[in-house]
Amino acid sequence: MDTAPTGGRPKSRGSKRAWLFLSPLLILNGLVVLGPALATVYYAFTDWSGLGPATFIGFDNFTRAFADPAVHDALWHNVIWFVLFGSIPTAMGLLGAYLLSQVKRFQVLFRALYFIPYVVASVVNAAVWKMLLSPTSGIGHAMGIDHAWLGDPDTSLLSVNFVVDWHWWGFLAVVYLAAMQGVDPELYDAAKMDGANRWQQFTSVTLPGIRPTVVFLSLMTVIWTLKAFDYIFIMTGGGPAGSSEVVSTLMYKQAFNEYEAGYAAALGLTMTVIIGFVLAGYQYLKRKGWEE
Repeated sequence: MDTAPTGGRPKSRGSKRAWLFLSPLLILNGLVVLGPALATVYYAFTDWSGLGPATFIGFDNFTRAFADPAVHDALWHNVIWFVLFGSIPTAMGLLGAYLLSQVKRFQVLFRALYFIPYVVASVVNAAVWKMLLSPTSGIGHAMGIDHAWLGDPDTSLLSVNFVVDWHWWGFLAVVYLAAMQGVDPELYDAAKMDGANRWQQFTSVTLPGIRPTVVFLSLMTVIWTLKAFDYIFIMTGGGPAGSSEVVSTLMYKQAFNEYEAGYAAALGLTMTVIIGFVLAGYQYLKRKGWEE
């Protein structure tokens, strides 16, 4: 009989106990994740208001989405969001982490200060910044600039993105700092002996040393870009005139304002497929050694 290394207890019995302890979590996960996911796949092919029976209509929802100007605009806003959200916080996080790595005193204090915006709930952050950007009572008004940053179609999306970047960059800085501290100090000593300045040390030693972290957070940035919702919904609601609408807020409006839950499900399934392709591309590059 195949027994465990200690106690002579069969491995099969230990395996059954492990599955027994895992079963509540698996059941809960199936109810709140797998069940709604499968329901979304079904309703994406139906005409459903969110209440009552659903009528199967095949690919009509997807055909409509590909021809819908509102979807095109929302996707374009997702692209803009990705460019800004993927570049500004990453650059600020890398810079902040590198500067913090040079600090010998009070480093823990600075790390905590960097991290504070991230641990505050997004609802609180969004509500506070909505007041700060108000044209009648915000920072701009106090400085004599009565501009409706959130009410101007030209600045609404950029303003919300600014707040999200402020919320996010400190988290990246702390994670990058932890990765930088794992780089072998002897590599920096060798670079200094070769006459490398600080910028050359950063590009030739630091960045290659933290590449797995940078690649992983870049992947997560793409996913979070496609899922952007809370700040936009709270601060602008996708307005004015759809100028800050992204796919997730459009899905919400289609499901709960227009009562077209089937169409919203099709949009959600489309975004899931896009995220799946992103993950597949990441796994492919990882197998090719791009992350190493």
